[in-house]
Amino acid sequence: MRFGPVSLADAENTILAHALAVGTFRLKKGHVLTGSDLMLLRQAGVDSVIVARLGPGDVSEDMAAEALARAFRGANIRAANASTGRVNLHATRAGLFRADRLMVDHLNSIDPAITFACLADLSQVAKDDMVATIKIIPLAVQEASLKQAQTVIAAPSMARVLPFHSVRAGLIATQLPALKASVMDKTRDLLISRLGHSGSRLVEEVRVGHETDLVAAEIARLASSLDLIIIFGGSAVTDPDDIIPSAIRAAGGRVERVGMPVDPGNLLVLGSVGDIPVIGAPGCARSPKENGFDWVLARVLAGEPPSALDISRLGVGGLLKEIPSRPQPRQVSTAATNVEVAVVLLAAGRASRMGEQAGHKLLAQFDGEPLVRRMARTALGSAASLSVVVTGHRGEEIASSLDGLAVKLVENPDYASGMASSLKVGLGALDDDVAGALVLLGDMPALTSAHLDLLIDAFREAGGSAIVRASDGVRRGNPVILPRATFPDAMSLSGDVGARALIESGAWTVIDVEIGPAARLDVDTPEAVRAAGGTVEIDP
Repeated sequence: MRFGPVSLADAENTILAHALAVGTFRLKKGHVLTGSDLMLLRQAGVDSVIVARLGPGDVSEDMAAEALARAFRGANIRAANASTGRVNLHATRAGLFRADRLMVDHLNSIDPAITFACLADLSQVAKDDMVATIKIIPLAVQEASLKQAQTVIAAPSMARVLPFHSVRAGLIATQLPALKASVMDKTRDLLISRLGHSGSRLVEEVRVGHETDLVAAEIARLASSLDLIIIFGGSAVTDPDDIIPSAIRAAGGRVERVGMPVDPGNLLVLGSVGDIPVIGAPGCARSPKENGFDWVLARVLAGEPPSALDISRLGVGGLLKEIPSRPQPRQVSTAATNVEVAVVLLAAGRASRMGEQAGHKLLAQFDGEPLVRRMARTALGSAASLSVVVTGHRGEEIASSLDGLAVKLVENPDYASGMASSLKVGLGALDDDVAGALVLLGDMPALTSAHLDLLIDAFREAGGSAIVRASDGVRRGNPVILPRATFPDAMSLSGDVGARALIESGAWTVIDVEIGPAARLDVDTPEAVRAAGGTVEIDP
């Protein structure tokens, strides 16, 4: 192949090396120049172009990419059409992507013009996910190199997807006094979600005491009818003879390995009873964040349970993103107590559910003072370093009710557009050294400074990197602390949405802190104000 600039007189039937635009006339890279193209280029004042001219034994980029795609034999992977020398490969089924590194390296060493890039070996994929791409770098490649590459890429084991099997799974959860039922419920629901990616089902859950004999009996019973057993212990495994591995042996099973070089996920147990895999899940698997349990579960669901040797080889790449909410994170910040949290008290809304006659809910009297003042004093009594109050509707009256309190008042002139505008105004008023914003709704009279401090403590323990949300022990609630890293996303919100939109995006670690009924008690109506012990203001 000859490459370089040529005059238009010599350019017909050559391949354009770079995209070209002249006015509204555009030609793409790789386009074969015709006489009509050249005439238009001359009229536009172009006198030369950079092209490639194929010689004997050259194969154009798209033809070469298509030839490699036809030769590819990887199971459960389909090839898209070639374009600009590229063919993308996609999974036809959900499963576990496997790649032979030596074979991929060999293919890429044949000729720099021919490249094959793929996901990491043992990656989990969904149907239609792109798993690899074939790319021809120049505009053409030598036929001899192409034939060598076709031979290598035709090996079925070079890259493939092992499809997930749909299995019937059982969950054994051991109980200890300190382990709340709500935590066990969330663990079960998360496991159902994890199994769902493969079409698998959790058909039975049993909760027993944290004792070897009790666990062993349930393992033996479930192994007679199910395809997979998963055990969540009430206490972490600390020894090969601890409760869970001992129970597997007592049930007539075999323990493959206790512990793995993946963090989070170190404290995993893998065994079997006959042909039925048994996984003792580490505590970090109670979180949706990726951990070693996900790696082992994926291999089991793909019909390739790892051996002890396989697990021992997972150390490179095994240091995963930390899960701040796990009981013993690998590193606790020594500066945790220095993480600054500010309160953003939202007091700008119109309180439309109060009706025309009942007045503004934030001016309702609680123990002789307006509700908004009560909320501001709650904020000031906490460990927060700053309290910002966002006003809007009836802003002068709200501000007047806060006279004498050391709060920072900011006005939201766009309050009618919804909560998002007030949140953005509040965040914009914070100092640069604030690591997190405790978003406090103005209509939650049961909250105390101690409640806010529980949230702030959890935020600091997480190093200021996680969203912290109040709950009543069963349901999510308010307030919420947003780490500074979420502020740019918060600033893009609009309408009547708040922190919930960030939480539900799934992009951030969320730590729930139980504070009791106060997390759910707000007063949106006159009846709710009275039920909470307040007195409704009557407008004239």
